[in-house]
Amino acid sequence: MEKWYVAAKKADFEKWASEFQISPVLARIIRNRDLTEEEEVRKFLYGTLEDCYSPWLLKDMDKAVDFITEEIENRTHIRVIGDYDVDGICSSYILTKGLQILGADVDTAIPHRIHDGYGLNEHLIEEAKQDGVGMIVTCDNGIAATAQIELANTYGIRVIVTDHHEVPFLTETDENGSTVRRELLPPALAVINPKQEQCNYPFPGICGGVVAYKLIEALEEKTGNPGLQKAMEELLEFAALATVCDVMELKGENRILVKEGLKRLKNTQNAGLKALMEVNGIEDSNLNAYHLGFIIGPCLNATGRLDTAKRALELMQSMTKVDAMSAARELKELNDSRKNLTQKGVEQALEYVAAHHMEQDKVMVIFLPEVHESLAGIIAGRVREKYNHPVFLLTRGEDGVKGSGRSVEGYHMYEAMTEVKQYFTKFGGHAMAAGLSMREEDIEPLRQALNANCKLSEEDFIPKVHIDVPMPLDYAGEHMADELELLEPFGVGNPKPLFAQKELLFLAGYKMGANKTCARFRVQTPEGSIRQLVYFGDLDAFGAFLERKCGAGSEAQLYAGHASLPVSVVYQLGKNTYRGKTEVQYVMQYYC
Repeated sequence: MEKWYVAAKKADFEKWASEFQISPVLARIIRNRDLTEEEEVRKFLYGTLEDCYSPWLLKDMDKAVDFITEEIENRTHIRVIGDYDVDGICSSYILTKGLQILGADVDTAIPHRIHDGYGLNEHLIEEAKQDGVGMIVTCDNGIAATAQIELANTYGIRVIVTDHHEVPFLTETDENGSTVRRELLPPALAVINPKQEQCNYPFPGICGGVVAYKLIEALEEKTGNPGLQKAMEELLEFAALATVCDVMELKGENRILVKEGLKRLKNTQNAGLKALMEVNGIEDSNLNAYHLGFIIGPCLNATGRLDTAKRALELMQSMTKVDAMSAARELKELNDSRKNLTQKGVEQALEYVAAHHMEQDKVMVIFLPEVHESLAGIIAGRVREKYNHPVFLLTRGEDGVKGSGRSVEGYHMYEAMTEVKQYFTKFGGHAMAAGLSMREEDIEPLRQALNANCKLSEEDFIPKVHIDVPMPLDYAGEHMADELELLEPFGVGNPKPLFAQKELLFLAGYKMGANKTCARFRVQTPEGSIRQLVYFGDLDAFGAFLERKCGAGSEAQLYAGHASLPVSVVYQLGKNTYRGKTEVQYVMQYYC
């Protein structure tokens, strides 16, 4: 069972309410997002692109711009090398289109997940040499590719790295006996990565797509190219899509970029994105961050998982609606296939956890050799959601074991992996997610080492529910639902607000959906009002809870329509439009 906490962060809520023309409730929610200064609140509510940071604040940006403009003038063959996830695909699109507009002789290579693996490898460098490439610009990768960039240097290929992943490091002991970290930067002409120690960029939590966008923005400012200036509107759409799909925190600059990007996406002129929205039944006017992260993103990701991510890039580069619609339908079909394979993989993973009594492990290391390696990250995430433990999902690849990890709050996955790097042939990532390659015989030693090193306590594994405001349903009406829209887009770092109401009486229930997996409940507030509460969670678990709390037969009474069951709930407030009618919707998230 979860532990509920009511946020108690202090601020002058009445002053904020007056200053920004919002309610004290909204002011409290904003404070719960760790904003303390009035200027931060202003940017959160009303920030525009003018509030974003200059690309020139990124370390090596000046070098990268000078080298790239020089190679464009020299008609050097430039190759953009990205990655096979949404962030890598969007980054590749942004850089390639931007350089094309500047007149560069540029093409794109995206590694194949199975044959190439993540990021730069020797095969890609050899191909570049054979194709007469004179410069490589990486995006969403490259920070850990020291050996590969050294090889490129020996061939006279100049390399610029744009990335956002954690910088590899060594721990050493200095003359005072203190442990210090030393960064291991690749030998590129320029390394643009806000996570470098020497980079003073004010907001390092940007994704690879935004780093690429910043590079093109700097090139536009340097060259004054009118075509590139016009294209920045479209490229912002892809930076926003990448930010959401790479699960970046929607705070600070990210929040502004996604908010502004969504405005433009609703009227996008990109044939591929329009087609992808159409085949998924997404109305332009209703587009939000959820659609990016859970519908459009997975369709683009499916190509890299089950086929080649080049198909997703080709969709984005489609010039006609006919081509775009054909490609979009194929991507949707791939994603539907991916969903089925994922569900089977999740079931196998949960069976593995039970069979190996892995609930006792602080860090779960699951080996499913037959699972498609491209699904490892998704399955790891699902297991993490169920158990609230860090999870590594390993499978058998062409050249040994490959896998992905998904973490929990308080466990920095990349740093934990660095402590046991002897077990990996290759690894990379950041605090909450990582990818790896390793030898099969090292799986059990890895599991033991990760668990021996893990400092998490049993308390850390209990899911925490952070309630923004205890608020009666009677207060949470249409005006409040309208005001909450000021907080959008919602996502990591800016979750949809949670409210709590004690002792609602559940009077009746009706199961909905094709498979009866969700329900609408008729509830009575302590003040006597009747409200409708929707629940999309596990109905079997809720029924079992009612039987324990209220006695045998309680669930049957509820669905028969003659119950009076006291339950405290945590809920979200929003609006739902169905058949042209919009109404306030209360969605139960947790109960006790």
